[in-house]
Amino acid sequence: MKVHRELVGSLPDFRNAVVTIGSFDGVHLGHRKIIAQLKTEARKIDGETVIITFHPHPRKIISSVPGDIKLLNTLAEKIELLEKAGIDHLVVVPFDHAFASQSAEAYINDFLFRYFKPKLVIIGYDHRFGKGRVGNYELLEARGKELGFRVQEISEELLNEVVISSTKIRQALLDNEIELANEYLGYSYFFEGLVIEGNKLGRTIGYPTANLHMNAEDKLVPGNGVYAVEVRHNGAAYYGMMNIGLRPTVDGKKRVIEVNIFDFSKDIYGEELVISIRHYLRGEVKFNGLEELKAQLKTDREQAMQLLEKKR
Repeated sequence: MKVHRELVGSLPDFRNAVVTIGSFDGVHLGHRKIIAQLKTEARKIDGETVIITFHPHPRKIISSVPGDIKLLNTLAEKIELLEKAGIDHLVVVPFDHAFASQSAEAYINDFLFRYFKPKLVIIGYDHRFGKGRVGNYELLEARGKELGFRVQEISEELLNEVVISSTKIRQALLDNEIELANEYLGYSYFFEGLVIEGNKLGRTIGYPTANLHMNAEDKLVPGNGVYAVEVRHNGAAYYGMMNIGLRPTVDGKKRVIEVNIFDFSKDIYGEELVISIRHYLRGEVKFNGLEELKAQLKTDREQAMQLLEKKR
């Protein structure tokens, strides 16, 4: 897959471009159906598949509270997932107020047709574009006939499945329903984190933890609780258990992400870990002292290993 990050001077002459447009956050199973449709149509006309997405996310530009927007993927993660899906071209369009304020006619003429010369554009039945969101399927179809491209609608049924699954994924992650989120994603929800200094309490009770700083501030953090996870470090994979929360037994003052990596003793401060979340184990509990916490961690580890080994 070729990734294009600028419009002017960087785009090739696409061969019979079959184009779709969207955020594709999560690149989940609903998106995969759209991608399959894109690839099917491209094969019919010996064309190339082209996905147009935007960065930053449009809602970060036009929303009145942009900081409230949390995403399932960083741009780098989205690129990786779309490449695995077998797309020919991904065009990452810089999104700003100027782009958002162009008219629907300008969107078609000066953006879509000028840069992509599509043979087929696949959009959702309720797709809107241009300033005031006045552009719609009918306008795009009419202009397409004049300019020489076809327009195909994604069915309401399929689009609703996409919308519902995106919403469900975010809510499921916040509600600790990690198995449901992973089912909709088609893969285990993951994030990248930098190992930072902690209070080193875990090592005193036999469960040393790596405290993590999530690298992407826009990335959605799942709900508080204890999870069974897979940890990747320098190409190697390990099992582990992760806590997200306030650590009420210890101090209960600051939300942290900390992971205990099973059978691992390396010094990894300042290094990157990739955490894939597999199962939810339990909620946060305030224990009556460290011995009670230690006993629970032993149970957590046993449960985590059982669940992780089952899906090995």
